[in-house]
Amino acid sequence: MATTASTAAAAAGSRERVQVRTTAATVPWYIWCSVVAVTSATIGAHWDISWHSSIGRDTFWTPAHMAIYLCGVLAGIAFGYLILYTTFSKSAPLRDASVSIWGFRAPLGAFIASWGGIAMLTSAPFDNWWHDAYGLDVKIVSPPHIVLFIGTYAVILGTLVLIAGYINRSEGRVKATARLLFLYVCGILLVMVMVLLMEYTERADMHNSAPYIAVALFATIPISVAPQVTRYKFAATYVAGFYTLFLIGLILILPLFPAQPKLGPVYQNVTQFIPPEFPMLLIVPAFALDLLRQRTHNWNAWKTALVSGFVFVGLLLAVEWPFAGFLMSPASRNRFFGTTYFWYGLPPQSHLAQNLFIPETAREFWQGMAIAVAISIMTIRWGISRGQWLGKIKR
Repeated sequence: MATTASTAAAAAGSRERVQVRTTAATVPWYIWCSVVAVTSATIGAHWDISWHSSIGRDTFWTPAHMAIYLCGVLAGIAFGYLILYTTFSKSAPLRDASVSIWGFRAPLGAFIASWGGIAMLTSAPFDNWWHDAYGLDVKIVSPPHIVLFIGTYAVILGTLVLIAGYINRSEGRVKATARLLFLYVCGILLVMVMVLLMEYTERADMHNSAPYIAVALFATIPISVAPQVTRYKFAATYVAGFYTLFLIGLILILPLFPAQPKLGPVYQNVTQFIPPEFPMLLIVPAFALDLLRQRTHNWNAWKTALVSGFVFVGLLLAVEWPFAGFLMSPASRNRFFGTTYFWYGLPPQSHLAQNLFIPETAREFWQGMAIAVAISIMTIRWGISRGQWLGKIKR
């Protein structure tokens, strides 16, 4: 009897150890859920912009809107469950890897992402009221959209914090998978950052300083964070490459679907969904920063940021200036570069419709570029520090 009991206990213990190993060898479901959520928001945001550019104000219940708000729903369900389970179950596996906020316990990323999901869902009726009150909304930056963007970025940030903590607690193959997921979400963050800057980075603006200031202010952050957490040699290149391929994919796919404006005034003949403009060539300075990082890994953060700021802005200007000229030329008017697509409300006398650059004096331009370099140095330094923090966080 004793031998039988001992054998049964040993078998039970063996099953328990196997279960622990199995759980530790797979990325948890809530991380996958958060990755799906931010992917849905990214696709939905570009789809919605294309919808407004091609069709105009439609019912709130468009597929594009549903894809956006699915992110908030998934974040609310996944992280709400995670917070409640970790708080009230003493056997919760993440209890020791949690922080306490208002009596609730969960990893820090879960709190950030769940708050973001709530903000996203809160913006939905506000956005619907805004459209009903003011009609067609062709501006990306509007009060309800700002609330939505804040919520979306909070979900993305929470996902990054959650994945970073999981990376720092993991080993082996599952750690490598989590690193790839972190890199992917950094790419998502860069895509969404460029959505916010879309109105300031049109090709007609590329021969003045405003786009470079805008990009230096925001786009440098995910490019600087990714290498610190993943430790990949070309992490920044991967992030910028994802942004590039994502937008090229939209240029090739969206015009395949028919669309017709429902509101006026209609200045451009639109018969299909309008894609975004061709992506900025961020991949070039990102690749240069990766090469620089490999040769200056012993430098302090401020010295690295100082050199990186000049490299980033200088190379971006060097490649984007002539490339913008190409995009204005007849040679770019094809399906790949997508320079023949204009949203239906674009006046024919606008610079973009006439393929003309918006002018800026030489003095204004170089003053703006100096500001862009200074901003780039500061944001790269901040991105490095946030990446180093994420590289250590375990809760």
